[in-house]
Amino acid sequence: MPELHEQTPSNTLDPTPKRAGGYLRWAVVGLVALATVINYIDRGALGILWPEIKAEFNFSNQDYANIFTIFVLAYAFGQSIFGKIFDWLGTRLGFVLSIGAWSVATALHAVASSVLTFGLFRGALGVAEAGNWPGAAKANAEWFPINERAFAQGIFNSGAAIGGIISPLLLAFLAAFMGWKAVFITIGLVGLLWLVPWLIIYKSKPEDHPWLSESERNYILSGQITRTDSGVATADYVPTTREMLGRRETWGAILPAMLIDPIWWLFVAWIPIYLIDSFGFNVKELGLYAWVPYVGAMFGAWFGGLLAQNRLNSGWSVDKTRKMVITLGGLIMLPSLLAMSVASTPLLAVLIMAVILFGFQTAIGNVQTLPSDLYSQKAVGSLAGYAGTAAKLAAAGLVWIVPRITEAEKFNALRDQLGLGFLSPMTENSYMPAFIIGAALAILAVASVWILIPKIEPLKPRVVAGSKT
Repeated sequence: MPELHEQTPSNTLDPTPKRAGGYLRWAVVGLVALATVINYIDRGALGILWPEIKAEFNFSNQDYANIFTIFVLAYAFGQSIFGKIFDWLGTRLGFVLSIGAWSVATALHAVASSVLTFGLFRGALGVAEAGNWPGAAKANAEWFPINERAFAQGIFNSGAAIGGIISPLLLAFLAAFMGWKAVFITIGLVGLLWLVPWLIIYKSKPEDHPWLSESERNYILSGQITRTDSGVATADYVPTTREMLGRRETWGAILPAMLIDPIWWLFVAWIPIYLIDSFGFNVKELGLYAWVPYVGAMFGAWFGGLLAQNRLNSGWSVDKTRKMVITLGGLIMLPSLLAMSVASTPLLAVLIMAVILFGFQTAIGNVQTLPSDLYSQKAVGSLAGYAGTAAKLAAAGLVWIVPRITEAEKFNALRDQLGLGFLSPMTENSYMPAFIIGAALAILAVASVWILIPKIEPLKPRVVAGSKT
């Protein structure tokens, strides 16, 4: 165990070696990013293949919304479940369970024939895929010093963007040759193949990994362990669930995720359907356009991580860095979401979406590092799971409500039911109400970080009458 370093009053980083003598940590995050690419191909398949599925079974857009909402709700609860599983089983076995189960669930879509069976397999997919995020947060906390975590999280998050880029092109190509059922089986098998390099490379945590050079091991571990001003090592602080949820800063990690994540899901769920409804696209045309927004997301993930790493290495505190980058992401998203009202062509629409997702990914990588900024490795998975559950519940609500606020007849009926007569009735279908909600969520997400976490730094146990609580 490396020597514990005292944390300075300005919350600057612990001194660590300038260079590490190895790159195994990047191989680990690369595998997690690859798992995320597969994750997004699997979850994106339903939207891309929906025109064929819809025609075969005479489904409606509301059926799609219901199936997708089941997925997101299952995904929400899966986050908390797998957060605990990863803290219990560890990162290596946690990923084996998560990706193994979601790959099987993906392949089972091939035998679905009703809204009920699609919903059932989609729910199983959601629970299992949820493990990817608390697992990535835990792997990040274990394998990277504080100054590299935002960039490592950016690499991981870029896997989601790359999956979004690849998914429309790959799935449209596969569907042209083998049909939608065979596509689900094929992409399910790919996930199972990922397990082979994972089990070979991820043998243990950095403390005991036989392939890790001593210099890289010291670089990783010496940049993780700090002491608070009272001298309590953050590695020693593992709060109970009740204590964790009773702290204001915990909610400063949960609420930003809950508020910002629905913006991502708005586009993940509805990019294909939006392009179909607004511009009459078929599967081939979706393949040509639906990947463009994720290019912006990919660059945003890298930009947000590199910007945070640059500022930390320049001497900025964790508090100043995280808040600046998260705020910048929100400022990029806000006008872009409102600008969707002028998207009169499919090219303009997907380019504006690319800017929105660039801003989202700039912010989200730093939002997702907040659990490891506040708590020790042993508690990171749990907090990341709670934040993920809250985020996906909010996303499920937005995904479910989209048809009700974008279709004129349903919007006007909802307006009358809620007594919102001050709102003008909608004369034609429009996705603008959904984009306005997204803009409001961006503002609230940034505000919640500033209000709920006065200073982003490792928390220490509360002391009441001389005892820890």
